[in-house]
Amino acid sequence: MAHAQVLIVLLVLAISHIGADDAVSTPKPKKVLDTVMNPSYIPADEKHGSYWRKTASEVLKSKLKETINTNKAKNGIMFIGDGMSLATVMAARTFAGQLERELGEDNVLDFEKFPVTGLARTYCIDAQVPDSACTATSYLTGVKTKYGVIGLDGNVTRGSCYSQLHKGNWSPSIGQWALANGLDVGLVTTTRVTHASPAGMYAHTSERNWESDADVPAECLSLGCKDIAYQLITSNPGRQFKVIMGGGRREFTPNVTNPLTNSTGKRLDGIDLIDLWHEDKVDLNVTHQYVTDRSELMKVFNSDDLPEYLLGLFQNDHMDYHLKANNQPTLEEMVEVAIKMLSRNEKGYFLFVEGGRIDHAHHDSYAHLALDETVEYAKAVKKAKELTNEAETLIVVSSDHAHTMTVAGYPSRGNDILGVVDTAKGADGVPYTTLSYANGKATSFNEEGRIDVTLHSEFSNRELEYSYPSLVPLDSETHGGEDVAVFASGPWQHLFTSSYEQSVIPHMMAYAMCLGDNPHENCMPKHRRAFWTSNGFNMRPNKYYLLSLCAVILLVSKIYM
Repeated sequence: MAHAQVLIVLLVLAISHIGADDAVSTPKPKKVLDTVMNPSYIPADEKHGSYWRKTASEVLKSKLKETINTNKAKNGIMFIGDGMSLATVMAARTFAGQLERELGEDNVLDFEKFPVTGLARTYCIDAQVPDSACTATSYLTGVKTKYGVIGLDGNVTRGSCYSQLHKGNWSPSIGQWALANGLDVGLVTTTRVTHASPAGMYAHTSERNWESDADVPAECLSLGCKDIAYQLITSNPGRQFKVIMGGGRREFTPNVTNPLTNSTGKRLDGIDLIDLWHEDKVDLNVTHQYVTDRSELMKVFNSDDLPEYLLGLFQNDHMDYHLKANNQPTLEEMVEVAIKMLSRNEKGYFLFVEGGRIDHAHHDSYAHLALDETVEYAKAVKKAKELTNEAETLIVVSSDHAHTMTVAGYPSRGNDILGVVDTAKGADGVPYTTLSYANGKATSFNEEGRIDVTLHSEFSNRELEYSYPSLVPLDSETHGGEDVAVFASGPWQHLFTSSYEQSVIPHMMAYAMCLGDNPHENCMPKHRRAFWTSNGFNMRPNKYYLLSLCAVILLVSKIYM
């Protein structure tokens, strides 16, 4: 009996020991690579290999059904997400998914569904990591240039008025090419319309900061150098743009307070460029409308008779971040208005759209705002896709440059993208965020060591202007030098695959849209193409062929005269 009791005691101890082992089923990892994940859940289908094989099969079938579209691109839309690095795209897609109470990682932003992707190299000719001026010159004019320079080639010295005045240095944009071919042109941005990226559409300046005359040195003004705002309103191609929307009202108005808008301008020359824009359109005898807020813009959009020209300046400075805006149109709404305006031209249009405040949020290490601005940008792309026909409209989505934000650590699937890594702490025992910056405003260290962000109420309360940790302390986070993604949909989308210089992008768009001197066979109208082919002529109307044809016609006419 005693022997049996001993066995029972041993059995109970064994069972309790097993239970203790089960209670500690997730041992503390000895090394980072030994991290044990702890997702809230894993979709049941994903646990089976058949799910992934089926998904791959569906993607493959879809790819095999794709056909090459070599139609003439009647319309072209270029979207630039300023500072939208690949890390930003990944974090934003996860953020958007988690807003919908999903895991997030498997979410897809609408432009990521485009059938063709490529990679663009972004350096300036004098800088390893670029700014938005040299990149705007690259992706809008097709010419790489120096850091801080807009619309001029590399034969310039930054800040030199002589370089700016020499027209041999000027590099016209794809917007100007489109106008020369009878298309309508517009630009939409969430920054000041005189900021570096949109300025690439129309300005030629050796200094990106010369947005108003107050920014230009007196010596340069005396030599005849014009500021960026003045160029937009008074010079071609800017004054020909049918749609101009964004912020930056102060660059156009005198240095006095306007009681209607309660804003103060910057201009020292006393010129009100908005009045000048109005006078120019009156002289041209064209209908036009100037709007300053969302309510006024929506009135224009919903009217039965749209104006021929539209100028919208919605803030004195940059437009407000989407999450902080009041009576301000979203980027999606501005794109919808612009497409409605420009679509009236039977020859087509070119539209430039910039989600510019992604970049500004990154510069302040405001990761939350950067991701939200990227999601808003994706909504604008989706709207453009819905409003256009992919058979005749080429949409190209890209970025001008990257940033230093990374998505790092080994967080579990579905972990809050804006939170701390859930599976481990640093070797110092302090938590760390999934998103962080290589440099920027918020240092990672104080006199006691690495900062614990979880002790910050601003972090815990998800305040919009919380600066995420950075390694190297700077007054402003910098750009990144890695390649940026290019997404394309529409006629000649297949041209945009592989890796190339950023300056190739407008040339490929121009080829698809028949804006250059190297037209493809579908640039010729169908009825003319049918005539030439039926008579045995070459359908590819390059300039040498046309010159030869003209020579033959002249020779024949002389014979019969």
